[in-house]
Amino acid sequence: MFDNLIKKSDDLRKWLTDLLETTILPEWTFALIDLGLRALILFILSFLVYYVAKKILLFYTIKLVRKTKSRYDDYLVHRRVFHRISHIAPAIVIYALDESFFGIYPSILKITHTLAIIYMIGIVFWTLQAALSVLEDIYNTKPYAIERPIRSYIQLLNLITIIVGALLIITYLTGVDVAKIFAGLGAMAAILLLIFKDTILGFVAGIQLSANKMMRVGDWISMPTHNADGTVLEVTLNTVKVQNWDRTITTIPTYALVASPFMNWRGMEESGGRRIMRSINVDMRSVKFCTPEMLAKYKKIHHLKDYIEQRQTEIENYNKELGVDESVTVNGRRMTNLGVFRKYLENYCIRHPRLNTDMTFLIRHLQPSEKGIPIQVYVFSKEKAWAVYEEIQADIFDHILAIIPEFGLRVFQEPSGDDLQTAISGLGDLLQNK
Repeated sequence: MFDNLIKKSDDLRKWLTDLLETTILPEWTFALIDLGLRALILFILSFLVYYVAKKILLFYTIKLVRKTKSRYDDYLVHRRVFHRISHIAPAIVIYALDESFFGIYPSILKITHTLAIIYMIGIVFWTLQAALSVLEDIYNTKPYAIERPIRSYIQLLNLITIIVGALLIITYLTGVDVAKIFAGLGAMAAILLLIFKDTILGFVAGIQLSANKMMRVGDWISMPTHNADGTVLEVTLNTVKVQNWDRTITTIPTYALVASPFMNWRGMEESGGRRIMRSINVDMRSVKFCTPEMLAKYKKIHHLKDYIEQRQTEIENYNKELGVDESVTVNGRRMTNLGVFRKYLENYCIRHPRLNTDMTFLIRHLQPSEKGIPIQVYVFSKEKAWAVYEEIQADIFDHILAIIPEFGLRVFQEPSGDDLQTAISGLGDLLQNK
């Protein structure tokens, strides 16, 4: 078929020559018309082949792939691997027929031949990049892909394919041996290291993050130095994308996660609870020994009844054995309102249905300071979801703030404007009465 087309193009050339002899058109007009017609015919042929490859062969290939039971070949369709391969069909036609069509025009033949080869090289490496994406998709279906993502490695391979493709094109255009090009690149190593510094650092950091299981997609991380506090969306060769809790996106250089400290909350999410560690400052001037009336009152509290009775018996036996004179307050052992309150708080938290008492459980004093003595609640909630966790924490401390006056204790709070105004008003009333 192609031979018949070429023969007809030669007949057309002869007809144009005869026509030129009967006209007054310049000779270059004939060459231009002849060249244009040959190019048009070659373009139509390549377009027809592309149409057949794209609309017919590609259609049935995709249809066949979707009928298979394996889901892996579906990724070939999703990543448009077959679509990219189909683009090589017109270049093959031009490469195969350009000598037949443009053999009498050596300069044009060289240009079309070169462009066809460059186009085919580009399509091959373009398709290879899609194939690498398919490889990543298949890998991501494996259960271990969450802990060891390969996105950064795939991006590195994509970069290598671009470099190799560019070197092949340069080699073809210049005729220089690839080895000599690499030798020249070796001399430019310092410049290349400077250009690809972030890529190299990101690649090495990606290996460390993956090998040491420091971070993976879906983890909650906090990195104050980069204003990041949220879920990891994507780990790439050069960057890590984190969606913060306010829905903003923070982009962190991959190597920064190795060079700078960050907090990964995965351990908390995979454990049996989420830590509550909060303190309330008690005014030390309100701490005192319990009187019999106070103890009688505390016995009526459900969380303290057994403790008070047991503790009273223990103290009384101790004081009797030693013959302690209890008329003097400092003699012997006594309960304090702060100690009773701490025990109440411990029993309250033990009985709290949403706290995990199998994990670390502490109700303790911290170092006293000018702001009072801190009573710290160090427990773990069963619920780890942020909103529910905050609700549990708030519920516990709402109760503490409301119940603490029942034990004769005061929460320390620095004086505010209203406190000063009340004090001044009281002083004014006192002076006026005098």
